[in-house]
Amino acid sequence: MSEQTVNLTSILQNQVDKLTALSALLERELQLISSREAESLMALLDEKAQLLEDIQKIDAAAEALIDQGQTYSEEDEVLTEKAKALLDDCKYRTQVNQKAVEQGQLRLTHLRNLMMELRAKESLTYDKKGKPKGGTLGSGVSA
Repeated sequence: MSEQTVNLTSILQNQVDKLTALSALLERELQLISSREAESLMALLDEKAQLLEDIQKIDAAAEALIDQGQTYSEEDEVLTEKAKALLDDCKYRTQVNQKAVEQGQLRLTHLRNLMMELRAKESLTYDKKGKPKGGTLGSGVSA
């Protein structure tokens, strides 16, 4: 086994390790989204960005070795397939997290709209002539 093969194999193993870590991080991200822990989520997003950058660098290193004419060993094929499966899992988890964020935003929008409707009922209104008129503040109370 040549040293270049060992390097490619170690690079692919490193990629599998990083993708495994990303999958676990995405699972944790979903938990934080669900529990609405904003500060923890922001720290996790920084960690996720660094991990994605590392994965991108490893991809570039593997691609460079392959471009140099490096052939795959059987172990490299296995690691590549494992990395592809992990990548598919990460893509799926990302979609799930995106849906969770969207659902959370919809709930917040709905809550905001309810609050605005409530305020509108209690706020100042105008009569037919455009003159200010108190809302439903009760009898004897004017705005």
